[in-house]
Amino acid sequence: MSATDSHRSTRPHPTLAQERALFEAGADIVVGFDEVGRGALAGPVMVGAAALSQQLPDSSVPEGLADSKMLTERRREALFDPLQQWVAAWAVGSATNREIDQWGISHALGVAALRALAAVEVNLQEDSVGGLFVPSDAPVISGILDGPFDYISRDVSSFDAPSLRVVPRMTTKVKADQRCASVAAASVLAKVTRDRLMEDLAARPEYEAYGWAHNKGYGSVAHRSAIEEQGPSDLHRVSWHLV
Repeated sequence: MSATDSHRSTRPHPTLAQERALFEAGADIVVGFDEVGRGALAGPVMVGAAALSQQLPDSSVPEGLADSKMLTERRREALFDPLQQWVAAWAVGSATNREIDQWGISHALGVAALRALAAVEVNLQEDSVGGLFVPSDAPVISGILDGPFDYISRDVSSFDAPSLRVVPRMTTKVKADQRCASVAAASVLAKVTRDRLMEDLAARPEYEAYGWAHNKGYGSVAHRSAIEEQGPSDLHRVSWHLV
């Protein structure tokens, strides 16, 4: 067995056990949430939302799915399109660096997650014409959020949050991105979306010095050195300790 195969065999494999338990408890839709970019020095923070309906297209979890941090970039990219077909609907919500500076990271995460959920609700309504099970009255939506703290429910009624058709019943679970398939899917979808954005931004002349194609806005030595030499850009989180 190669070192790579050994690592794969010991890596946690996300399942649908938590999602099925929520369906059995009355949920019509289960949405997994996961964040990316929380600790970056530049660019937005993003939260992925991956929705599954009771009519799962396939009872099996896509092969190779795992928490995005445990996957190579190549593997994340390979999963990106299949995951979009596997979930009932998905979206990635974001909060800009200026919103992070104004609100703080915790509130920015909550608003980003609610923006993702609002987009998922729209997508579910549109797709319901094609047969997706979404009751005509308000469906029951249960959410699974990676980590110990529910920053989504807290911000539902905030001034900055979008309006929702249905407020989700949230469950938090530590290491949900490793154990719950919907959360792992949200993790990969959000990570690929944000990485692609940072790579596109890195190609612009005004941002070339910061090396975002490689560090994705995180605080690498080269990135911090560039900030010290060039100063922060308009996409840096200036309320943070940048150098």
